[in-house]
Amino acid sequence: MARLADYFVLVGYDPGKRGSRDGQGQILQRFPEKDWEDNPFPQGIELFCQPSGWQLFTERNPPTFFVAVLTDINSERHYCACFTFWEPIESAQPQSHPRNGDGEEEEEPSSPVQPAQLFAPKSLVLVSRLDHAEVFRNSLGLIYTIYVDGLSVSLENVIGNLLTCTIPITGGAQRTISLGAGDRQVIQTPISDSLPVSSCSVALLFRQLGITNVLYLFCAALTEHKILFLSSSYQRLTDACRALLALMFPLKYSFTYVPILPAQLLEVLSTPTPFIIGVHSIFQSETQELLDVVIADLDGGTVNVPECVHISLLPEPLLQQTREALSMVLDPELEVADLAFPPSTISVSSLKMQDKEIRAVFLRLFAQLLQGYRWCLHIIRIHPEPVIRFHKAAFLGQRGLTEDDFLTKVLEGMAFAGFVTERGAPYRSIDLFDELVAYEVKRMRAEEGNKQKILRHIKELAEKLYKNENPYPAVTMHKVQKPTEGCHLRLHQKPFPRLDEGTVQWIIDQATAKLQTAPPAVKAEKKCMVPSGPPIAAIMERNGNALANSARRLEVVRNCISYVFENKMLEAKKLFPAVLRAMKGRAARHCLTQELNLHVQQNRAVLDHQQFDFIIRMMNCCLQDCTAMDEHGIAAALLPLVTAFCRKLSPGITQFAYSCVQEHVVWTNIQFWEAMFYCDVQNHIRALYLDNSEENHTDEESPEEPQEAKSALEIASEQLRLWPTMSREKQQELIQKEESTVFSQAIHYANRMSYLLLPLDTSKNRLLRSSGLGDMESVSNSFVTNSIAGSVAESYDTESGFEDAESSDVANYVVRFINRFVDKVCTESGVTNEHLKGLHVMIPDIVQMHIETLDAVHRESKRLPPIQKPKLLRPNLLVGEECVMEGLRVYLMPDGREEAAGGNIGGPPLLPAEGAIFLTTYRIIFKGTPTDPLVGEQVVIRSFPIASLTKEKKINVQAQVDQFIQEGLQLRSCTFQLLKIAFDEEVASDSAEIFRKHLHKLRYPQHVRGTFAFTVGQSPKQAMQPKAKEKNPSLRTLSKNLVKNAKKTIGRQYVTRKKYTPPMWEQRGSQHFPEDNEDEISVSEEMDRSTLTPTTTMKPSDKMTINHLVERACCRDYQRLGLGTLSSSLTRSKSEPFRISTVNRMYAICRSYPGLLIVPQSIQDNTIQRISRCYRQNRFPVVCWRNSRTKAVLLRSGGLHGKGVVGLFKSQNAPTAGPSQADSTSLEQEKYLQAVINSMPHYADASGRNTLSGFTSAHMSSSGLGHRAKVITLSTPKCASAKGRDTPRGKWGSIRASGRMSSYALNVEIGSRLAGKELLGTHHNGTAEPGFLRPHRASLYIIGDKSQLKGVKPDPLQHWEVVPIEVFDVRQVKASFKKLMKACVPGCPSTDPSIAYLRSLEESEWLSQIHKILQISVLVVELLDTGSSVLVSLEDGWDITTQVVSLVQLLSDPYYRTLEGFRLLVEKEWLSFGHRFSHRGAQTLAGQSSGFAPIFLQFLDCVHQIHLQFPMEFEFSQYYLKFLSYHYISNRFRTFLLDSDYERIELGLLYEEKGERKSQQVYKSIWDYIDRLNKKAPIFFNYMYAPEDGEVLRPYSNISNLKVWDYYTEETLSEGPSYDWELAQGQPEPVEDTDRQDTGAPQTKRKIIWPCYDNRSRVEPDAISKLLEELHNLEMELGQIPERWKDTWDKVKASQRTEARQEGSRTPSSLLMSSGLSHHRRSLGVYLQESGVGSTLNLSLDSDTSSTSTPSSGKPGGRRSTSTLYSQFHTSESENRSYEGSLYKKGAFMKPWKPRWFVLDKTKHQLRYYDSRMDTECKGVIDLAEVESITPGTPTMGAPKTVDEKAFFDLKTTKRVYNFCAQDVPGAQQWIDRIQSCLSDA
Repeated sequence: MARLADYFVLVGYDPGKRGSRDGQGQILQRFPEKDWEDNPFPQGIELFCQPSGWQLFTERNPPTFFVAVLTDINSERHYCACFTFWEPIESAQPQSHPRNGDGEEEEEPSSPVQPAQLFAPKSLVLVSRLDHAEVFRNSLGLIYTIYVDGLSVSLENVIGNLLTCTIPITGGAQRTISLGAGDRQVIQTPISDSLPVSSCSVALLFRQLGITNVLYLFCAALTEHKILFLSSSYQRLTDACRALLALMFPLKYSFTYVPILPAQLLEVLSTPTPFIIGVHSIFQSETQELLDVVIADLDGGTVNVPECVHISLLPEPLLQQTREALSMVLDPELEVADLAFPPSTISVSSLKMQDKEIRAVFLRLFAQLLQGYRWCLHIIRIHPEPVIRFHKAAFLGQRGLTEDDFLTKVLEGMAFAGFVTERGAPYRSIDLFDELVAYEVKRMRAEEGNKQKILRHIKELAEKLYKNENPYPAVTMHKVQKPTEGCHLRLHQKPFPRLDEGTVQWIIDQATAKLQTAPPAVKAEKKCMVPSGPPIAAIMERNGNALANSARRLEVVRNCISYVFENKMLEAKKLFPAVLRAMKGRAARHCLTQELNLHVQQNRAVLDHQQFDFIIRMMNCCLQDCTAMDEHGIAAALLPLVTAFCRKLSPGITQFAYSCVQEHVVWTNIQFWEAMFYCDVQNHIRALYLDNSEENHTDEESPEEPQEAKSALEIASEQLRLWPTMSREKQQELIQKEESTVFSQAIHYANRMSYLLLPLDTSKNRLLRSSGLGDMESVSNSFVTNSIAGSVAESYDTESGFEDAESSDVANYVVRFINRFVDKVCTESGVTNEHLKGLHVMIPDIVQMHIETLDAVHRESKRLPPIQKPKLLRPNLLVGEECVMEGLRVYLMPDGREEAAGGNIGGPPLLPAEGAIFLTTYRIIFKGTPTDPLVGEQVVIRSFPIASLTKEKKINVQAQVDQFIQEGLQLRSCTFQLLKIAFDEEVASDSAEIFRKHLHKLRYPQHVRGTFAFTVGQSPKQAMQPKAKEKNPSLRTLSKNLVKNAKKTIGRQYVTRKKYTPPMWEQRGSQHFPEDNEDEISVSEEMDRSTLTPTTTMKPSDKMTINHLVERACCRDYQRLGLGTLSSSLTRSKSEPFRISTVNRMYAICRSYPGLLIVPQSIQDNTIQRISRCYRQNRFPVVCWRNSRTKAVLLRSGGLHGKGVVGLFKSQNAPTAGPSQADSTSLEQEKYLQAVINSMPHYADASGRNTLSGFTSAHMSSSGLGHRAKVITLSTPKCASAKGRDTPRGKWGSIRASGRMSSYALNVEIGSRLAGKELLGTHHNGTAEPGFLRPHRASLYIIGDKSQLKGVKPDPLQHWEVVPIEVFDVRQVKASFKKLMKACVPGCPSTDPSIAYLRSLEESEWLSQIHKILQISVLVVELLDTGSSVLVSLEDGWDITTQVVSLVQLLSDPYYRTLEGFRLLVEKEWLSFGHRFSHRGAQTLAGQSSGFAPIFLQFLDCVHQIHLQFPMEFEFSQYYLKFLSYHYISNRFRTFLLDSDYERIELGLLYEEKGERKSQQVYKSIWDYIDRLNKKAPIFFNYMYAPEDGEVLRPYSNISNLKVWDYYTEETLSEGPSYDWELAQGQPEPVEDTDRQDTGAPQTKRKIIWPCYDNRSRVEPDAISKLLEELHNLEMELGQIPERWKDTWDKVKASQRTEARQEGSRTPSSLLMSSGLSHHRRSLGVYLQESGVGSTLNLSLDSDTSSTSTPSSGKPGGRRSTSTLYSQFHTSESENRSYEGSLYKKGAFMKPWKPRWFVLDKTKHQLRYYDSRMDTECKGVIDLAEVESITPGTPTMGAPKTVDEKAFFDLKTTKRVYNFCAQDVPGAQQWIDRIQSCLSDA
C-alpha cells in the first residue's frame, strides 16, 4: 500500500519581492509540516507552480491544472499536481505589510473589500510518488469548489482525508475513495508495475508529430541525445515526455528528465549530459543557440535535428517494418484508399486503444532488437546477490550487426546497463516483455511480411497493455462536485482561507496510528525462472553465408590440420593456401578452433618445428580478421589453445604458441579480456553447483541423463529459489566458495595476460607496434613477433591520468595493464579486499617470472635454422650484359592482369611468385617460382629493358596472406610490362634504396654513350663524358655580332654560320630569327653561291663525306625511284625534273635532315638556304618519294614559322626592316613550290596557269563552292580505284576543317560525280583524265596544321591548295599512351575487368589517334594516286609528318612492304630525316623531364593494322613489327639512338661499320641482327606473302576496323619477352622431349598451354614452320646438310606454280579461295593441301593469277641465284653415313654404361654418336685422326649383364680411352673392322 498523496502545499505570490521584474512565489502553508521519514519534502516547488514566472495579471484567468515531475537525489520521481487560480490584490496599498516578509497572514479579512485592478496567482499543489493525474485533478478541483462555492464542508477535513488515503500500488486492485465532501472516486491500479501507464499520451504524441518525427525522437532518446519539447501547454509537455518514456519500455530512461522546466532553471539546457526536457514555447528564442539539442515543437509538429547531431536510426529492415506497422495502426484508411469499393466503415480504435497499439508496435520492435539477449548474459556471482554482465560483442556478432551504429550505441548506453541489472536476474517475476522475447520471436519471424497477421499480433498485445491499465471494465461512476460555471469571474470573491494546521495534523496522526496497528500487507510476488527463449543461432537464419561456409571448405581445413598432426607435410603444404583463403569465412575459423581443441584433448600439443610453424600460421591468419571486439569469439576460443601448443627448443626450454601470435589488436582490448574472464568465471561457478547437485542426487538423476546440460542461468535461478530456505552457515559457505572461484580465475587471467602481452624479446623496449620483421634475428622459422603490449599500456595510462617516468619499461606497462583489469573485474564481482591486495602483490612477480622464461626461449629461438626459402634462380644474360646488382629476394605480386593470377580463365595462380629481382646493364629481370605449391615447379620470368622504364613508385604490399605489409616497388615499362614487387623481409630497406638509385642511374645516363648499346661488352665503367658543347649565346646577340664582323670577315662567316645557324635543341623556344635582323644575316648572294655549291675546291674531307652519304639508305632509295643520281646533279643535266643537292652535306642548313636531299632541278642551292628559314627547324620541303605511274611526288617539311611565312599565303606583308628581302624570300618560296608543280608531267601538258580559263560556270554552278572546288577529289563515297576494282570501298571518314579553307565535308553530289567519272574514266594505262574535269584538282596539296594557317587568304591563281587539318600534338600522344598502358597492363585488379578494360581503352583515345593517322595517310595516297603531288608540313616535321609520309609510301609502293624495303623506309624517313629517337624515348638524363612519347610505336601500330587487313601484301610477319617495337626502346642496338644523322656522325656512329665489320657477336645494328636471324629461322617471314603487282593499299581506318595490338597485352612468363632471341632460345625443346621418352612411362603428345605463360608461337607453331622444321629434321637424319629454310620455301612455291600450270587453270584450293574474296585480298590465304604426288608439300597461295606470284624479295629471282650457289657448294659434303648402329658406351669416370646410336662417317672421317636413332642433335664426335688403337676390351662395373665378354672393345685416342660394347660378338667384330678400314683409308 502507498499514500495517494504525500504533501499538500499552498503556494502564493510573494509581494515582498515585487521590486524585481519577475515576482516570486512563496509557500504559504504545507501539510504535514514535518517531513515523512521515507519521503522528504521536495525543494523548489514554488518554481514549478508557475514555470514561466510569477506575474500579476490585470484580469482573472480561469483555473489551470498540470502535473510537473521532480526527480530527487535517489532518482525517485515526485509528481506535483498544480492547480492554479487567481486572486485580486490591493493595488491601493502596494506596501501593505512590509513587516511580515514571509507574508503569513496574507490579507486581514476584516479590511473592507475594494474592487482591485491586479490579480495574483495562487496554487494548490499535491506531491505524490504515484502518477494518478486524473485523481489529483478531481481532488484539487473539489477543494477549489468547496472554497469558491462556499460549501459547508471543512477544508481541513478534506485535506486530512486526502493525505491519509492509502491505495495499493499494483496488482490490479480497484479502490473507491471519498474525501468526506459527499464525493466518490474509483482508483484502478495497473496489474504489473513494470509496464508504464500511458493513457492516451502516446497516441497524442504521434498525432502532434507524425510517424517519422517520433521515430527520430525515439532513436535520439535511445542513443543518448538531448531532447527538448516545446509547447504552449504544460499538460502536453508532460504527456509528450511521458509518452516518449513509455515507448522506450523495457529500457528505462536514466538521465535528466524534466517535463516542465521553470524559467529560472533554463541554464540546465546547456548541461553536457543527455536529457529529456519540456519548455514553454515562449522561451523558444532562448533555445535557438543550443547547438546539440534535438528540438521537438509539439504545437508546430516539427522536429529539428541540428547539423552537428547524427542520429543513428534503427537497422533495416526493422525501421521499414516499424514504419509500416505504425501506419497500419494510425492510418487504417491508407490500406483501402485506392479501392474502387472501399468498405463503408473502417473500425478506428479509440484514442486509448490506439495508444496501446502503438506501444505494442514498439514492444515488438524491442523484442526483435533484443531477441536472444539472455544467451549473452554472464552470471558471475549468484550469492549473496546475483551479479550479471552482458557480452555485448558476442551478441552483436551472433546477430550479424557488428557494423550497426544504432544497436551498438544502445547496448553501450546507460538505459541498457539498467536493463541488464533489472532484467538479467534469472529468478524474478516476469512481465509481458519477457514472455514476448522468450516465446513469440519465432512467431514474429514467421509473420514477417504478412500485414494481416502482424496487425492481429499488435492488437493482441494492445489488449494486454490495455488490460494492464484498466483491469476492470465496468467502472462505478465517479461523483465529484465541480464549481459553478464562470465562478472565477466573481467580483467579490474572498481570498483562500488560512487552514488550521492542528486539525489537519490530528487527522494525519490518527491515520498513521491506525496503520501501525494494522498487519502489514504482504504483496505476494510471483517469482519464477525467467525463460531464455531460443538461442540467437536458432533465430537468425544464416543469410548469405551459405557460399562462404560450404562444407567443402571446412573439409579442407579439417584435412589440412589432420595432415599437419600426422606429419604429412607435403600434403599439408598443398592444402595450406586454400586453408588460408578459407579463413576469411567465420565458419572455417570456428572449425579450426574446434579441430585444434580436439587435438589438444588427445594430448598432441607438443609439436615439432614444422608442425608448430603451420599451426602458428593458421592461428595468425585466423586472428588477422578478428576485430578488437572479437564478436565471433574466435580469439576467445584460441586463447586456451595458444597456451597449450608448444615446441621443445632444447631440454627444459619450451616455446608456446602465444609467443608467436601476439601481433593482434584483440589482445590489447580490455573489454575482450573482461568478457573472456566473465565467461570463464560463469563456467566455473556453474561447475561448482553442478558438482554439488550431482553429489546429492546421484541416484535420482541417472535415469534422465540424456537431458541437455543446464545453463548457468537455470542453475542460478534454482539456487536463488533455494537461497531463503538455506541456513546461515550454508549461505556463508556458498558465498565463500564463489568468491574464491572468482579469485582463482583472476590469478589465472593475470598469467594469461602476461603471456599475450609480454613480447618475446623483452630486452628491446619496443613500445611502438613494429612489425617483428624489421630485425634479422626475429625471422626464425616461425613468425616471431613483438607484442603490442607496450603501445597498449601506454595508451591506457595516459588516459587514466598518471604516467610513469620509466616509460620505457615494458614490464611496468604490462603490470599496470593487468592491475587495472584486475581492479575492475574484482570489484564488480565482489572479491574481498584482502584478496585484491594479494593479487596486486602477485602480479609483478608473475610478470617478472614470465620475462625470465621468455629470455631463455628467445635465446633458443634465435638458434633455430631460418626458414628454408626457395633457391634464387639466376637469369640467363645476353653476351655482354652484366649484372649490376645481385638478386634481391622479392615477391612478384599479381597486378590487374587476370591470367597469371588464375583469373577468369581459371588455372592455378602463377602469381604471386617468390624469387629475386636482378638489375643488369640492359634489363630488370624477375626470376622465381610461384608461391602456390600446385604450380611450384614452373619458373616465372618477367623482365624489360631498363631503357623502357616509364614510371617507378613505392608501394606497400602484403606479399603473403599470413605476412605483414612490406614495402615494394611498382615499375612500369613502355614495352607493356609491369613489375609489382614486394621486398622480402630479409631485404634491408637501404638495399632497396640502392636498387632504386642504380636503376635511376642506368635508366637516365648522362649521355647517350652510357646506354647499353655502347657499354655492352665493356666492364661497366663510367662512360666517357662528351666534350662540353659551347653554350649558344642568344640568337639576338649572336646575329648582332655577326653583322658587326660581316664586312671584315666575310669568308670566315660561313664557318661560323655552319656552327651556329641550326640552334641546339635546348633553344627551340627562340627558334625563329628576330625579324629585324633576318635580312642582315644573309650576306650578298654571289658570296653564297660560291661558298655553298660544290665546286672544284671541295675539301677532301667533304669528298669523303659525300662518298659516305651516297651509301646511305636515302641515296639508294632515290636511285631506285629514279629521282636522279649524285653525278647527274653535279653536272646539272636539265632533263631530269629533280636533282640530288649536296647543299646540306655538312648539315649546315638543317641539322636534322640527311646530307643529300632531292630538290627541283631549277632551284639553286643558295635559294634553298633562304627558303629553309621559313620553316621550323629549317626543315624546308624536300621530295621523299615519287609515284612511278602518275609521277606525282610526296614532299615533307616542317611547319611554317609564324613569322617566317610572311609573304607566302598572307595577303599583306608584315612590316619588316627590309621589305624587299622579306618579299624575295616568300617569292622564292612560291618559286620553289611552282618548280615542284612544274616537275609533274601532266602539269606541263596543261600549259601553265591558263587552265583556269577553261573553268566554265556550268561546272561551278552545281558546286556552289567557288574556286575552292579544287579539292573535290576527296570524294565521300569512294568508288572503284584506278586498278579497275569494281566493288565500292566503303565510306571515307571526313577530316573536318572549319573556316574558309576547303573542307573535306564536300558536297556529296560533286564528290560522287568526280569519284565516278574521274576515277572510272582513268584507263588502266593511267592516261590523263578528260580535260574538263582537271581544274577540280590542284596540282599540289599542302597538308598543314589548322592552327598555323589561320590568316591564309585563298589565291585563285596558285596551283596549290592548302588543306588545314587538326592533328594531335606530342603531349596528347604521351597522355594517350599512358592511359593505354594502364588499360592493357592495369596496376591492380578492377571490379569488373571486361568493362573496365574496354572503357579505359576508349578513354585512352589511342585507337582514335591511329584512326586519324591512317585517315590522313590514305587521303594522301589517294591524292598521289590520282596524280596530285602532296607536301606534308605538320608540326616540326619529325613526328606526325614522319608517320604520315612513311605510311603513304608503305601503302603506295609494294617495295616497302618487303623486309629489305621496310628497313630502307625506316632508315630513310625515320633515321635520316631526324626523328628524335633519343629525345622522344627519354634515353638520357636530359630527356627525363619530357617523358616517353611513342611516335614510332604508333607508326608500327598503324603498320600492324594495315598488316591485319592485308595479310598477303607484306613479306614480314607481325612478329617483325613487335620485334622492332621492343628494340627501338630497348637500347640494345645503336640503330635507334640519337636524334639525327648529324648527331650520329658527330659521335662517329654512322660510318664506323666499315672498319669494324668483324666486331664479333655483339650486333650494333638491329638490321644486321634481323638479317642473321632471318637466315636461321623464318620468324620474320610471312608465309602468306603473295603480293599483287603495284598494289596500292587503302585500309579501313574506322575505329571499328582497328584491333588492339596483341603486343600490348600478351606476355610469356615462362621465358620473359621473346624478343631477345638468344635468351628465348636458351632451352631448346626437342631435347626435353627425348628425355621424357627415356623415362619409359607412356608419354602423351598433349601439353597444357597457358595463355600468359607459354610462348604460344613456339609451343604450337603454325603449319608451315612445323613442316619446315620436320624437313630440317629429316635432312639431318638422312645425313644431308640441311638447306636454308628460304631455299626450301622458294622451291616449294616454284613447284606449286608449275603444278598449277600443268593442271591448266588453278589448284582446286585456290579456286575455292578466289571465289568470294580475291578482289579484296583482305583475306588470310594459306591452305595446306595433301596432294597425291609422293609427299611433296603443295601450298596454294591465293593470288589472283597463281602464275605470276613473285618470290619473296619482290624482284623476281632476287635471291634465288645465291641460294642455288649455296646448295651446290654443300651437297657434295652432305652428311655421309658409311655405317651406323647401336653400341653401349661407358661414360666418363664413375658414369654408367648407356646405349647410344653411332654413325661412322668416312667422308668427314669421324665417329659421331646420338642419344637415339631419331635424335638430330649430335651428342659427341670422335675424330678418327686422333685414334691410336682399337683393342678388344673387358667388361667393367655396371656393364650390360647379358652380353658376351668378347663383344666389348676399347678405342684409344690421344685424349682418353672409350669403352664400347656391341649387342653380340659378330656386331662387335663388324664395328672393329669398319673403324680399322677407315683408319687405314686415311
